Amino acid sequence: MARLLVLFLSMPLAAMAAEPTGKAATPMAGSDIAGQLGQLLLGLLLVIGLIFLLAWLLRRMQKLAPRGGQVIKLLSTQALGPRDRLVLVQVGNEQILLGLSAGRITPLHVLKEPVHLGDVEQATPEFAQRLMELMGKDQKDKS
Repeated sequence: MARLLVLFLSMPLAAMAAEPTGKAATPMAGSDIAGQLGQLLLGLLLVIGLIFLLAWLLRRMQKLAPRGGQVIKLLSTQALGPRDRLVLVQVGNEQILLGLSAGRITPLHVLKEPVHLGDVEQATPEFAQRLMELMGKDQKDKS
């Protein structure tokens, strides 16, 4: 088995050694560098275009998925410090108060009677809210 692996790995080296070396080594000309830079730029643009295409497809696929079937909903958050916060989530018909700290989530209390928020909007994480503001979207467009 080991001999087969060594033979398989040495095949590219044997193929390179068997090629004729009829070309003389010449220093790179200016046109070769320009060609290589053009190839590099074309490859970079292709990769960036592929990233944008995949992001667009992902957004399209997320719009097709039904959003009404979410079981866990974030109702409210309250920052207690730079790394600590309280989070009120609803799972089915039950509301749970969670404590979030650095690397830890602790259930603090399961509410016997659900808190009715009334006209208060549901909480949105700060980053997502700021991103939506920058993109010019209103919170009502989200649902």
